[in-house]
Amino acid sequence: MFQTLYSYFWWERLWLPANLTWADLEDRDGRVYAKASDLYITLPLAFLFLVIRHLFETYVATPLAGLLNVKEKIRLKATPNAVLEKFYAATSKHPKQADVEMLSKKSGCTVRQVERWFRRRRNQDRPSLLKKFREASWRFTFYLIAFIAGMAVIVDKPWFYDLREVWKGYPIQSMLPSQYWYYMIELSFYWSLLFSIASDVKRKDFKEQIIHHVATIILISFSWFANYIRAGTLIMALHDSSDYLLESAKMFNYAGWRNTCNNIFIVFAAVFIITRLVILPFWIMHCTVFYPLDLYPAFFGYYFFNFMMVVLQSLHIFWAYLIIRMAQKFITGKVVEDERSDREETDNSEEEEEAAKNGPLSNGHPVLNNNHRKTD
Repeated sequence: MFQTLYSYFWWERLWLPANLTWADLEDRDGRVYAKASDLYITLPLAFLFLVIRHLFETYVATPLAGLLNVKEKIRLKATPNAVLEKFYAATSKHPKQADVEMLSKKSGCTVRQVERWFRRRRNQDRPSLLKKFREASWRFTFYLIAFIAGMAVIVDKPWFYDLREVWKGYPIQSMLPSQYWYYMIELSFYWSLLFSIASDVKRKDFKEQIIHHVATIILISFSWFANYIRAGTLIMALHDSSDYLLESAKMFNYAGWRNTCNNIFIVFAAVFIITRLVILPFWIMHCTVFYPLDLYPAFFGYYFFNFMMVVLQSLHIFWAYLIIRMAQKFITGKVVEDERSDREETDNSEEEEEAAKNGPLSNGHPVLNNNHRKTD
């Protein structure tokens, strides 16, 4: 049964154009082709990335955080309370008003004390500023190096300037050593992101991040063994072109360099929109959807690849919406928070809580949130 499934999975009609077989992509006459077995190395490399990341965050990012004066906020800890802790762990971190009143009776605390306890307990579980800075530093370093390396791999190639060259002679296109290592490193990194996503800082787009990582891994893997390498290198470099800007903006935000953060974020927003909403759909996807049909009839692999591209593009539109909302607030001078972030709650006094109920003004002046974040 396993052999039957294996044969169906690698059926040439699924992944290759008509009249071509896997035998056509065997190494010969000095030509070297991508092989599915090459991708096995990416799993141990992914774990190596996790080790390198740990060392980087410990010996590079942490001292850098000290140099940039990244300061942790003082968080008041919730006093030990077995009744409240049990409800927090087993039922909900955000109790409804009826639950608060019930817990007040069970624990012997006032309603206000119960509400304050849950605010403090939630804050305890939120990631520290240092953890966020270390993660952003690691991603910034990788994306910047990957972008520079990616440009070095493709900038001197004819298909970088003429997208029709992407399909010239396809699929009989020999693989270059630089393309091999670019693919292996990028795929290994995304595997490492998927492996560490449960322990990394969780944001509101957690599910979208998982979909993005899985779709990216599938796209890179498929483009490798179907020899879509030229298109794949263009897509990877395009994605890396804006990611390092976002991570650097986060780093400066955590360090309290608000103006620098704001300026970098505006540049990031512009680059993201140009690359992900203009170049990717109107150049790259146009190239992968229309140009191959000049050479061969559409087949399953063609539809599969472009479907995964549509999934990625849908995520780009979702994130672009959040980015544009933030950029509007920057331009208008309003307080800006990351739309994806879970806001840290203030431990308000009774007077502040009463003022919040009555409206945004206190003694004729706006009540400001002293825990706002420009971008996360």
